[in-house]
Amino acid sequence: FFVSGKPDYSPVSWREYFDQMEDVNVGPADSRDVFRIYKAGSDGPLLVLLHGGGHSALSWAVFTTAIASRVNCRVLAMDLRGHGGTLVRQSDDFSTQTMSSDVANVIRSCYGETPPPLILIGHGVGGAIAVHTASNMLLPTTVGLVAIDVVEGSAMEALHIIQNFLKGRPKSFKSMDHAIEWSVKSGQIRNLESARVSMVGQIKSYVNDKENAASEVSLNEGQSVYKWRIDLSKSEKYWDGWFRGTSNLFLACNLPKLLLLSGINRLDRDLTIGQMQGKFMMQVLPPCGHAVQEDRPDKVAEAVAAFLLRHKFSEARRETRR
Repeated sequence: FFVSGKPDYSPVSWREYFDQMEDVNVGPADSRDVFRIYKAGSDGPLLVLLHGGGHSALSWAVFTTAIASRVNCRVLAMDLRGHGGTLVRQSDDFSTQTMSSDVANVIRSCYGETPPPLILIGHGVGGAIAVHTASNMLLPTTVGLVAIDVVEGSAMEALHIIQNFLKGRPKSFKSMDHAIEWSVKSGQIRNLESARVSMVGQIKSYVNDKENAASEVSLNEGQSVYKWRIDLSKSEKYWDGWFRGTSNLFLACNLPKLLLLSGINRLDRDLTIGQMQGKFMMQVLPPCGHAVQEDRPDKVAEAVAAFLLRHKFSEARRETRR
């Protein structure tokens, strides 16, 4: 990841990590809801990967390679509505009901009414959506649930910090390389390999027109500027609904469950009691930021692989790929 001794901040294609990218049409023919998905693997259980707020399916890229080298499985990572390359008519409806329906619709569109056994794996908001999808039994072939760094108690406490975080980050970047460099140096993503593939899903280029030219002092008209694909601050009215009640929903899901945390201080009261009662597997990962599966993809893959093997959802890969 270094060119002549310096870190290489150039973007890397999704093709290095996934087998294919598809745009899946969902809903009636006259509605144009198109969800972007990335797939890998051809046999074994299906891991449905749901990213956190502001991220995209590409935040699972490095994890996908890591899990595929450990166990036989298939991966489907999707861009949630309003995120990445997904285009829906109501891109500002971020209710858990709508977003969990999206997940079920995409899986049905890809696999029909009887998809393979699947494990829902979600990070942050995606974790909350995974819990809602599982608890409402929207996908009957779901056999397992993995929530990553989503805990109702700490999430509710952190809601007021999110707006400050969003206000504090740059509004635009001169180039994709600059954005990748910022994401690593600011600590948003603490893993250069992951940042190089995943930032492409977070920002996109806009040609600078007269309207923008005034606000983008450093750019001339006609030059392109990179901006965030989604204005997360506009989803604020949904934040409370994403997380409120998720701890008890998670505990009530009658499925094998795994909770991965970036710190033990994340646990709230309900989950602490549930953990003591042995209602789910839990693992605290080595120090990392909130983008757990990007910062520590190998550790997350190890934990998920152990979960899959323990419950006999999957088999270990015989040959260890280099």
